[in-house]
Amino acid sequence: MSDLALSNPESHLYDYLKEEVSIRLTDRIFDIKRHFPTIVDLGCYKGQIADNLTDETVDRIICCSSSPNSLDKIEERRDLKIEKLLIDDEENFKLEANSVDLVISNLYLHWVNDLPKLFGNIISTLKEDGVFIGSMFGGQTLFELRCSLQMAEMEREGGFGLHVSPFITPQDIGGLLNRAGFTLLTIDADEIVVRYPSMFELMYDLKGMAENNALIRGRTHMNRDSLLAAAAIYNSIYGSDGSPKSEAVATNKPDGIPATFQIFYFIGWKPHPSQPKPLKPGSANFSLKDLAHLGKGNVNIKNE
Repeated sequence: MSDLALSNPESHLYDYLKEEVSIRLTDRIFDIKRHFPTIVDLGCYKGQIADNLTDETVDRIICCSSSPNSLDKIEERRDLKIEKLLIDDEENFKLEANSVDLVISNLYLHWVNDLPKLFGNIISTLKEDGVFIGSMFGGQTLFELRCSLQMAEMEREGGFGLHVSPFITPQDIGGLLNRAGFTLLTIDADEIVVRYPSMFELMYDLKGMAENNALIRGRTHMNRDSLLAAAAIYNSIYGSDGSPKSEAVATNKPDGIPATFQIFYFIGWKPHPSQPKPLKPGSANFSLKDLAHLGKGNVNIKNE
């Protein structure tokens, strides 16, 4: 998380995406009909998760971040106990074993280099039957921007560089959670489309969100001609093609350009004997091959 972006007095103008996803992520906590005495918000940004929770769900929230500016922006609550924990690096996060009921992370894990290590530390910190809930940017995030930049650089320079950080797939998330020892996994996806006047406003907002490219081998400079060409390609393929506003309205095509943010939400549980177990192979009393015969009176069901 960039302290420089958080030190901007107008940083709140760029919080719209994280705030929206935090609301959707909090809804998934409310879907679990349980009271969590202690919650850890890992990579807490400005504490949007804490803002959405109530004392009906949680007693104590530990907001963890490696950014002092991030923790300074978290407001105290009368109804909830909020603790601020400054850590050296979220990648090395670890609290006392079996001490936390829920760990949640909102749009932060894509900055972590060693996710297997982090997930192992999280499951160690959780109590038995504790839960890990998070959101991450998916592989289709900003595909319009990536395609436009690549096409422009191929045309102008004969090759293209890395401008957007890589994103994760559902298979990656499931594999990492399984490897760490989580069970009863749930993964679902969502897409949020935000419209901007042009590609330049999108890039400006990404910088304000502290979500601009941080790859070590990523290109830090782009030629002016390539940048202007990318903006034209973006608008031509995905936007209103430069049409006057009246024409865009007549064709039901909104002004500006769209930017897609694909969000993956996941839930993983630390194993506990009380959790449901899968049935043993061969114990089913209904065969899938009989689905076509339902309602015809000739389906054989074993009674045990």
